[in-house]
Amino acid sequence: MDHARSPPRRRETRESPVGSSTDELAAASDHEERERRRTSWSASKNFTPRRKSREDRHLSESDSPDELAGDADEYWRSSRNSRSSHNHRRSPSPIDRPAGQSSPDSLSEDRLSTGDDENNDTPIRDDMSERSSTPIPLVAEPPAKPERLNYHEKFILQGHLRGVSAVQFSPDCSMIASGGADAAIKVWDTLTGRLIYTFEGHLAGISTLAWSPDGQWIASGSDDKTIRFWNVNTGRAHTKPFVGHHNYVYQIAFAPKGNILVSGSYDEAVFLWDVRRARVMRSLPAHSDPVAGIDVVHDGTLIVSCALDGLVRVWDTHSGQCLRTLVYEDNPPATCVKFSPNGKYVLAWTLDGCIRMWNYVESRVVKTFQGHVNKKYSISGCFGMYGAPDVRYSPPLCFAVSGSEDGAILCWDIVSKNILQRLEGHTDVVLCVHSGVINGKRLLVSSGLDKTIRVWEELPENEEALRDISDDTSGHGSLPNGVTPSGDADGDNMMTDAPPDPSATSTPAEDVMMT
Repeated sequence: MDHARSPPRRRETRESPVGSSTDELAAASDHEERERRRTSWSASKNFTPRRKSREDRHLSESDSPDELAGDADEYWRSSRNSRSSHNHRRSPSPIDRPAGQSSPDSLSEDRLSTGDDENNDTPIRDDMSERSSTPIPLVAEPPAKPERLNYHEKFILQGHLRGVSAVQFSPDCSMIASGGADAAIKVWDTLTGRLIYTFEGHLAGISTLAWSPDGQWIASGSDDKTIRFWNVNTGRAHTKPFVGHHNYVYQIAFAPKGNILVSGSYDEAVFLWDVRRARVMRSLPAHSDPVAGIDVVHDGTLIVSCALDGLVRVWDTHSGQCLRTLVYEDNPPATCVKFSPNGKYVLAWTLDGCIRMWNYVESRVVKTFQGHVNKKYSISGCFGMYGAPDVRYSPPLCFAVSGSEDGAILCWDIVSKNILQRLEGHTDVVLCVHSGVINGKRLLVSSGLDKTIRVWEELPENEEALRDISDDTSGHGSLPNGVTPSGDADGDNMMTDAPPDPSATSTPAEDVMMT
């Protein structure tokens, strides 16, 4: 039997004295209890609590000397009201109370000391205001924004017999594809610079190439008016060329799913190809001059094209409708266009030596980048990211990079328009630049009329000396044929910092890298 839960037994009362009974004793007991309570209550009403001494007030640091004399609930309500008005002085927590000092009401004292209920475990800090119990948050300072880039030449890849007009990293950055006026496509290993494949089949020079999103195919556009596909897993060409354009195929780009290929040609048209069936899905009468640039937004819903007529046009992929026509006041010929990674802006290269960033929704130019030479050739570039790889910047730091007709490569900060770095190495016009990341290392690859492909690696400042020592001691004896190491060991002539642009203003372009 569970004695803890059983009802208490009534004791047997002894025999009462003469003239009394059990009921009479019970009534007397109740009467005495009521009298005792009445006496106690009267005494408590006449009791005046002792006012705290100066020392007690110093220890409690409270403005109310009688606060502990009242009811606990009333005391808690009054402390809450005083806290909301920010006019009371905080009482110390129980851990700060001198040894031997006790509180008549421990619950009220604990609540007062923490400024909240018993579930609040916020530590008391010395930097808190005397008149407010709200802690002052510590705001972490944002990391410092780098003032320049630090790319150094890693490899010089040689093998093309004529100028290299197009170069691009694979989606995972493990390989590099290049095409040139010698009608050959070459595939290189990014880490070692080793030549993996040489594809031949076009009857004229190659102006453009693109990797499929899965990295298995390379598409190339040629002056022979065809587009061909090459499989990097088997090393073989697709059996059926894409035929349809009536003039040079000048620019191509894949949709994100890889099922659609978009091409621009000197026949002034933009074609949308069904990749599986190798036939044209839609033809857009895009421009009145040769189409020189094509790109597809990251989600595949939009296509942007540019031409030598100076127009930049944005198209709906599904309907083929022209959504925007962007025209600059001087209308210089446009040779290349690229969507920003977040798809909100378009970067357009023109033959007046400028690269303009368009907010195509508002049909206005938000940034103009200058410093390179571009008056004759169709030069292309891209976007890249910079900053410490282990630091998360908000917004992300990004730059625009482009080749130049004087053999240089320039990198501009997207927000300030300052030149972050000027790379020197090519001896002739730099036609194409592309960016990539592999194993946490940021890379650039460039190609030009000097028949070379150059790979540039971003190095932290403290790794420059180590890399130079490693290059000197290795003797470069293990490099594959056709691969030349960087000849500029100190890198002194590879960097030029431009003065700040006083006309630079903050625009929404600073979130250009956000997806």
